[in-house]
Amino acid sequence: MKIAVLFGGPSPERDVSIASGAQVIRSLRADGHEVVAVDISVGVLGPEGEDRIFRAALSGTPPAYEKGKSIISVLSSVISTLEDVDLYFLALHGVPGEDGSIQAFLDLAGLRYTGGGMKGSAVAMDKDLSKRLFRFADIPTPDWCLVSTPSFVPDGQLAYPAVVKPNNQGSTIGLTVVKEPGLLKAAIEEAFKYDVEVIVEQYVEGREFTVGILDDMPLSVGEIIPQLGKVFNYESKYQKGGAIEIFPAGLEENQTGQLKDLALKAHKALKIRSYSRVDFMMDADGRFWCLEVNTLPGMTATSLLPQSAQAVGIDFISLCRKICETAKGR
Repeated sequence: MKIAVLFGGPSPERDVSIASGAQVIRSLRADGHEVVAVDISVGVLGPEGEDRIFRAALSGTPPAYEKGKSIISVLSSVISTLEDVDLYFLALHGVPGEDGSIQAFLDLAGLRYTGGGMKGSAVAMDKDLSKRLFRFADIPTPDWCLVSTPSFVPDGQLAYPAVVKPNNQGSTIGLTVVKEPGLLKAAIEEAFKYDVEVIVEQYVEGREFTVGILDDMPLSVGEIIPQLGKVFNYESKYQKGGAIEIFPAGLEENQTGQLKDLALKAHKALKIRSYSRVDFMMDADGRFWCLEVNTLPGMTATSLLPQSAQAVGIDFISLCRKICETAKGR
């Protein structure tokens, strides 16, 4: 197949997306496909452009947030130039790309693409909306409140510690764990740098787990043990030695089954298609709490979804192949 891999963009997760795009491109080419590299902020990259962007190291901190780039004009130009593309592989993270915007554009253009679809992507990226659907589907999720203006401080609505984060963002960008009331306002202001709505969520002390989903089937359950603090934040995710990730996780068989059932239930509750990654906390009493669903999880060789797949015998090339086959046959 001829496959265009979309990555990059102006989001704070740009560097992560580039790292995912680079790994996907190498794997698809190794599998015999003709692959075109597309940075959605720039357009089609030639060999020199690919080499330059893929040699850049992934930093331990997110890049500065960029605004004002016309993604639609870039994609319109790409689509008109690449008329013979069979499939668009989305290696995008954050907004736009993971929020349903680009999916809607590709739907209108009648083009096949990988990932969770417009509806599932939009719902999953909206943490407030997804948590409402979790509750409706009897999937345990921590208590929370939505803040729509920086001047509103919902003190007293939740106990401390609390987690403050942008409502539509990934990679824990803009996230702060607040341990006392006097720090809440500053944390909300920080989160508002990345979104127009902010979530204040009850912090769950305990162990962190993740479950990959592929074609409506749970993969291996993994445990994440941050090494730079209690929270699996951006630095822990992308800095060498930032976390220990164990696949399969050291859980009892019934606990593993419960997590897989909850993960698949969350995946379906948000009407996500193809694949996703579902994140959980387990509290001191052994109860699992669903945090969120990632519709375009990281696709570097060491990302959590590929590790979840590898643990059940699906290597990275096979994972990319299955993702493409599902999208092509849809």
